[in-house]
Amino acid sequence: MILRSLYTRLAMSFAAILLCFGSVLGVVSYNAARMHQQEVSQTLNRGLAQHIAAHNRLDGGTTDVEDSAGVGELFHMLMAVNPLIEVYMLDAAGRIVMHSAPAGHLQMQQVSLAPVKAFLAGERLPVVGDNPRIAGRRDVFSVAPVTRANGEPGYLYVVLAGEMYTRMSQSAGLGYALTAGLWLGVAVLCCALVAGLVIFRGITRRINRLAERVEAFTPVFGETRGARRTDARRDEIGRLVHSFGRMARTITRQLDELKRQDMLRRELVANVSHDLRTPLTVMHNYLETLLARADRLAPAEQADFLERAVRQSQGVARLAQQLFELARLECEEVPPQPEPFCINELLQDVGHKMQFGAAAVGVRLDIVHPRDGLKVEADIGLIERVLTNLIDNALRSTPRGGTVSLDAVPDGETVVVSVTDTGCGIAPEHLPTLFSRDSPLRRRGAGDVSRGGLGLLIVHRILALHRTAIEVESEPARGTRFRFSLTAVGRCAQAA
Repeated sequence: MILRSLYTRLAMSFAAILLCFGSVLGVVSYNAARMHQQEVSQTLNRGLAQHIAAHNRLDGGTTDVEDSAGVGELFHMLMAVNPLIEVYMLDAAGRIVMHSAPAGHLQMQQVSLAPVKAFLAGERLPVVGDNPRIAGRRDVFSVAPVTRANGEPGYLYVVLAGEMYTRMSQSAGLGYALTAGLWLGVAVLCCALVAGLVIFRGITRRINRLAERVEAFTPVFGETRGARRTDARRDEIGRLVHSFGRMARTITRQLDELKRQDMLRRELVANVSHDLRTPLTVMHNYLETLLARADRLAPAEQADFLERAVRQSQGVARLAQQLFELARLECEEVPPQPEPFCINELLQDVGHKMQFGAAAVGVRLDIVHPRDGLKVEADIGLIERVLTNLIDNALRSTPRGGTVSLDAVPDGETVVVSVTDTGCGIAPEHLPTLFSRDSPLRRRGAGDVSRGGLGLLIVHRILALHRTAIEVESEPARGTRFRFSLTAVGRCAQAA
């Protein structure tokens, strides 16, 4: 991870750039210094060969130096006076015809005349030529045209950095000035590197903070911890790009969901308004009739009108309570409070509570469960609300003489709870929208608030908060079965 961070990459890249720049600068500086030294040396000794030739009458005048022994003695004397130079006599083709090098030290027998002619033509110094004692090496020189003893033209060729100078420079190393310059350059580059690292640290620290703040919203985006570990292997810029892309996708999904929820709420308001308007109108008609004809109605008729009005008002109150409960669930104002409890005991309690209503409509309510109690983990109050709504719907849709059954059976790591009735059933085309706000079944019951309502919507929302789903199986004229699963956490303790 460290090698993938932006700061490490910047530091390594900057160090590599400084190293390359320092190397190039060192090479260029060394070559420039060497060329400057050669230029100075050649400029100072430009007329050395001409002076030697003129002083020893080798420039075309009469000379006493007519034999090779005399010329050799002259060359030895010159090199003794200045051991850094080497003197050669060349013919017109550049071949060496006279020298004072010890046997075996001469590695070239001919010198290129192109640099010689460039020097005599007055080209800009330094002009480098062949060093006969070191093959392939080119050094500054001084040259002058002479007339040889046999009358043929030639050249007096003086190498200004001879073999001894080369050995001395190699054994002396870089020298104080060059070493000091080298260390100074290294120190400057190191200071530049440290300054760059400090600046990069300040820049990347702010980027890191921004990346961490963006990644802090990862749970909101619905990403897993594995995804966060994958993001951690990227550098800061890559993590920011990925995080902002994830944020953009999440915001887009949330906006789409808000639009959908807003549309559903509008539909719900319209549907609820219709549901409330019908029973309120009926109740108003009953009360208005009772008020207008109170002196002409028999006591039995008055009681019937009042009973009908009360029933309608109870339905309106029930529908309003369901709407309020659904709004709280959708806003997650009361999140589930899971706790382990015995589902069989809850089925018994709900069954006993609903027995009176079942007996009133002539329906038998059976509770089927295994002998050993099953313990589940959920919000016991909300699950009781689910069972109450499902049983209430089953009782309303089951004709007199029918049966409604409650059951809880283990299924691996879950417990499947089911509510089954022998009622009229649900048409297959209504099953896909059974738990939606615009379900045709809910609208169909709006004329009688005892049948219409939001019970199934509340059931669906409560189970969604428990991260489980409700399933429905139904056949027209044969009955319906609702079932859902809860997380099992063992068996209930047996009563003493």
